[in-house]
Amino acid sequence: MVTVRLKKGKERIVQSKHPWIFSGAVDKIDEVNQNGETVLVKSFDGKELALGAVSIHSQITVRVWSFNCDEPIDKKFFEKRIKSAIALREKIIDKNSTNVYRLINSENDLIPGLIVDVYGNFVVCQFLSAGAVFWKREIVEILYELLKPECIFERSDSESLLKEKLEKNVGVLYGNEPPELIEVEENNIKFFINIKSGHKTGFYIDQRDNRKLITEFVHNKSVLNCFCYTGGFSLYAQSANAKHITNIDSSSEALNILKQNFELNNYSTDNVENIEGDVFKLLRKFRDEDRKFDVIILDPPKFAESVSQVTKAARGYKDINLLAMKLLNSGGFLFTFSCSGHITQELFRKIIDDAATDSGRTVKIIKQLTQSSDHPILSSFPEGLYLKGLICEII
Repeated sequence: MVTVRLKKGKERIVQSKHPWIFSGAVDKIDEVNQNGETVLVKSFDGKELALGAVSIHSQITVRVWSFNCDEPIDKKFFEKRIKSAIALREKIIDKNSTNVYRLINSENDLIPGLIVDVYGNFVVCQFLSAGAVFWKREIVEILYELLKPECIFERSDSESLLKEKLEKNVGVLYGNEPPELIEVEENNIKFFINIKSGHKTGFYIDQRDNRKLITEFVHNKSVLNCFCYTGGFSLYAQSANAKHITNIDSSSEALNILKQNFELNNYSTDNVENIEGDVFKLLRKFRDEDRKFDVIILDPPKFAESVSQVTKAARGYKDINLLAMKLLNSGGFLFTFSCSGHITQELFRKIIDDAATDSGRTVKIIKQLTQSSDHPILSSFPEGLYLKGLICEII
């Protein structure tokens, strides 16, 4: 087996059970036969520390499979890990009301680089690391054996693959080609999902708990849903009898699916306004028109793909939050989020604080939010917490 020897003192990284070993911690590595193969990680003085997948092109040289160096990394290993992930979802997902959820959350479910989402009878996979790609065939076989889905579809099209010099792949891994839209249910609300080309694997599953939470704040209120995509928050708002809902998204395709989602649930659209356009420009337009709302939702796409983009991203987050604060009626609520992993909780909080100061409004943070429960966070992997959210009262 290929051996990776760490620099002196760097074994502390592995001993803390963090699943990533960066290239800067590596002293020496044997010749690799195949990218993604299993390697044995040793300390500088030769102590065996872990087994992991090697990635010869990534700054993350090894992603750890197991800290038990006697554990075989084979199909049975992945079957055990996948069964464990399934068991957790059986405990936390109410299958009577929800059939769309994350089944495997990569490092946080102890399978680095693998994302698996369930959409009813369809399973969508992302293989985002050299190790996950190396074991793709076995993983797909296990998913079919355990879940018996109608289709297993691959959406390995994330830009993060470029960092690993891995090819993007989209298509059927098992079963027949899925339809353009499939119907799923979340908390008894129905959605059409495009798993073939929709955002992420088709839907923002990580916001399920927060979508449900918004129903407590919107009864008989005017709601502005920015970056609304296919209307997740808006459908929940309508289910809770919001007075008026304004949706903004730059995608006409997403807004079209939003309309279909309202029809699917037999929800009226008489009180719904859909606007295709740029959120930043439209918020300024609303400000100039002195237009006001009772509840505003800011759930933008990732602003920072890398550390180098953090400063620019912070300016963007501050801009939209400052504008939203000015658009809210006194006593209104702001639901604001960042899904950028490089924007820490502390930085996001500071951005909101700065926006509050510049807005001239009194802002009370009444609740901190994060990703839904089927996106667990491994205690030794703080990077697993990527979705940050706040509910703020604006006075």
